[in-house]
Amino acid sequence: MGLTIAEKIFAAHRIDRPAEGIETIRLDTVFCHEITTPIAINDLVARGKDRVFDPKRIKAVIDHVTPAKDSKTATQGKVLRDWARRHGITDFFDIGRNGVCHALFPEKGFVRPGDTIIMGDSHTCTHGAFGAFAAGVGTTDLEVGILKGVCAFHTPRTIRIEITGHLPDGVFAKDVILSVIGRLGVNGATDCVVEFHGPVVDAMSMEARMTLCNMAIEAGGTCGICRPDPVTVDYLWPFIQDDYPHRQAALEAFKAWWPDPDAAYVATLSVDVSGLEPLATFGYKPDQVRPVREMRDVVVDQVYIGSCTNGRIEDLREAAAVLRGRRIHPSLRAILSPATPKVYHQALTEGLIEVFMAAGFCVTNPTCGACLGMSNGVLAEGEVCASTTNRNFPGRMGKGGMVHLVSPATAAATAVAGRLTSARDLDSSAENGH
Repeated sequence: MGLTIAEKIFAAHRIDRPAEGIETIRLDTVFCHEITTPIAINDLVARGKDRVFDPKRIKAVIDHVTPAKDSKTATQGKVLRDWARRHGITDFFDIGRNGVCHALFPEKGFVRPGDTIIMGDSHTCTHGAFGAFAAGVGTTDLEVGILKGVCAFHTPRTIRIEITGHLPDGVFAKDVILSVIGRLGVNGATDCVVEFHGPVVDAMSMEARMTLCNMAIEAGGTCGICRPDPVTVDYLWPFIQDDYPHRQAALEAFKAWWPDPDAAYVATLSVDVSGLEPLATFGYKPDQVRPVREMRDVVVDQVYIGSCTNGRIEDLREAAAVLRGRRIHPSLRAILSPATPKVYHQALTEGLIEVFMAAGFCVTNPTCGACLGMSNGVLAEGEVCASTTNRNFPGRMGKGGMVHLVSPATAAATAVAGRLTSARDLDSSAENGH
């Protein structure tokens, strides 16, 4: 019987099988940020185990509340900062050099096909876009990872998602993954790896694939994963060009992580996106999804564009294309947070920041703050936000607030209309003189 991508990665990293269905694997990298890692650091210190398995294989960033908004968040940042200095962790990204972790670390070339990665953050699954096994873990597993460079997981089971057809105009990766989650349900991939395949995935950029994998956790998945291909090679080439004589050689090496033709899957789901429309969530679960055109009566107080899901340069370009020459509706506020300094700088160079500001957006530094209701865009009770983030749980962006998850293009159109609206419906209204 052949192997899936995750099974091949586990086979290459397996150290032990301590119990039936449990595998201990060697970690290539441990990612850290200032919300979850300080808890692990403080516990390791209290236990007399203030050590790291390899400072070169730990990457750390202050990104969730940056700059600090109060003494508590300043202390969390200080714990991480002091720890990184104490152990010689050179890949530490402090304020001014930081960015949203799941955008910054791939941008720095820290993720490679076949890698094993953990972090105390559920959206670590984003990095599976590169053909890696990347999973969010709890504090105990994070401590063991930091100390020993190993982690235990259930033997991976994989769901295969075939995405076929052709994406219609105005429909993007965010709409695709919302559609998939709507089909699977929030528990449909629990304890499974979600393996994305098909011509639509093959045609996607790495940014779009990261959007797909980022939200695998919203269907309960341990990790989202794509097979590495020429698109992956091109993205990584600046970081791997000294390791291979040419790009084709890199591709041939990466093919070792492709699933076997006879690999066994616990389920296979085929999704034809040819008729897909721009989507939005309703209610308080990511699988509660419907077409934006059915939600035109939803008035919005805030629009937010950013996060590890949709804060990359491709996302900003999509939103700016809708906003160019338009102003946001006077009844709402709109916030843009480019995911990394590089994205911010590129958006400046391309004139995108000017487009957002001319439209009336508040442009902030890279941060996760609004996504989890901690800073830079928290909602008041009863307020509604159209957001490019990944969770619409009760209180996610502020107690009593409602979050509708949408693509960057839909978020931009909504900002102009003042109510949930897709970009193509906005264009249709303009053509009709409304």
